[in-house]
Amino acid sequence: MVLWIVIAAVLVGLLVLVSAAGALLGRLGPLRRAATTLLRRQAEAEKLQAAASTLAEEAETLRLKVEITQERLATAKVKVRPRSR
Repeated sequence: MVLWIVIAAVLVGLLVLVSAAGALLGRLGPLRRAATTLLRRQAEAEKLQAAASTLAEEAETLRLKVEITQERLATAKVKVRPRSR
């Protein structure tokens, strides 16, 4: 009699374990898809960050060129004086 009770308790435990594992495995699919989506977005963000840093460097270069051009223009204006009549 005790043997049957032990067997029943083990079977109930196994049923609970299998049902919990089934629920867990059922959630793994959406979690895997979400993780893949997050990894893809992270890669896109890294690419955008690299592009943004490149654009920032180009903007700084253009700013320096504008400053140089303004200095040259100011120098040219000083050298060229209006003619008096």
